[in-house]
Amino acid sequence: MSFTIAIIGRPNVGKSTLFNRLVGQKLALVDDLPGVTRDRREGEARLGDLQFTIIDTAGLDEGARGSLTARMQEQTETAIAQADALFFVIDARIGLTPTDRAFADFARKANKPVLLVANKSEGKHGDAGAMESFALGLGDPIQISAEHGEGMGELYDALAQLMPEPVEDDEVEDDEPLSEEEAATRPIRVAIVGRPNAGKSTLINHLLGEERLLTSPEAGTTRDSIAVEINWKGRDFRVFDTAGLRRRSRIEEKLEKLSVADALRAVRFAEVVVLMMDTQNRFEEQDLRIADLIEREGRAVVLAVNKWDLMETKGGGAISGLRRDADHWLPQVKGVPIVAVSGLMGEGIDRLMQAIQDAYAIWNRRVPTAALNRWFEQAIQANPPPAVSGRRLKLNYITQTKARPPSFVLFCSRADAVPQSYLRYLTNSMRETFELPGTPVRITLREKANPFAHKRKRPS
Repeated sequence: MSFTIAIIGRPNVGKSTLFNRLVGQKLALVDDLPGVTRDRREGEARLGDLQFTIIDTAGLDEGARGSLTARMQEQTETAIAQADALFFVIDARIGLTPTDRAFADFARKANKPVLLVANKSEGKHGDAGAMESFALGLGDPIQISAEHGEGMGELYDALAQLMPEPVEDDEVEDDEPLSEEEAATRPIRVAIVGRPNAGKSTLINHLLGEERLLTSPEAGTTRDSIAVEINWKGRDFRVFDTAGLRRRSRIEEKLEKLSVADALRAVRFAEVVVLMMDTQNRFEEQDLRIADLIEREGRAVVLAVNKWDLMETKGGGAISGLRRDADHWLPQVKGVPIVAVSGLMGEGIDRLMQAIQDAYAIWNRRVPTAALNRWFEQAIQANPPPAVSGRRLKLNYITQTKARPPSFVLFCSRADAVPQSYLRYLTNSMRETFELPGTPVRITLREKANPFAHKRKRPS
């Protein structure tokens, strides 16, 4: 039986630091600036032998109806509704504030068990603030330091009294290896990336059918990379919403640098990356830079041209134009799937999800050895390798070493002399022959061992 805890409190009391401590990873962004967390983030937490789901939330704050602050609080209220218990966090060094008192009433009205956590209690400065918190009427404060790991034992004792007894099942074997069929049905990890305000969060909200992620006309609303679970026609996906990626020269604030680093981690963790572009400003320099990054990381790529509902002309000619532009600007992933969508109106969502599945299948593809050998012989006959320094290059054979992405080793006589242009020829020919559009293809050169290298020439 799963147990869920929501961490609540006013901004900048250390909620995200406690979240990171409990999940054992730096998943949530942490900064001295108040209000860093905006969306709610879930993680699997462990405290001693206790296992539970933890939800990090935006700081409780008041805002005008419909404002970003008000919608951040709505996200927090949703987390409270989902939770079985609450961690109400205060800053022990500052002591109680009027905001703490107001939201303590809010926590009581939730009618759920509340543990009062006095964070930043390290040293003598935290004692006075912890004592003040008795006035909230939420029970004895648990003094901790989430940053330094102090007080976790006391937090464990209090939490153990709230959690249900674990259900033991001796027949369940968690260590059994996954079969190929089970592995094929595991959730596909998908990262949605793009420039700021490309509509990434809006698209994911439409897939979920709820306002799970904060959206705003203001660029840069998303900060953390938030993972959500989606089931589409019986197939599970784990989708990561990410912060918008601007040019490095324009990134000045520390917080944006942290957000970008979090987005890049999501790309490395993903299996398929959807690059979203604005239909009014597609294939700009930053879009090309992001696509190049995805290719270098070896992830399957899908291009989503968003806000298609704003296009005046939507016929086949417009789609063909997208295809030509993609092949022209992104030759390193030639044939990449490109889908016109509207995250706001829901147009093209089915095509996008199918394109993600197809890209994932190609990314995992292995080419039969016999077919690979036949292609290799024909490719060399059709276009022999050039002579370098008056000596013809000898390409011996090629073999696939792994998938995810498809990777090959080409054995040859002089690896350092093979021109990049000839490798591009082989890569494009392979894409066309074995239907590997859009996915990165890796060809590594390796010199075949010389059987006579160990024999030294006799002195004359």
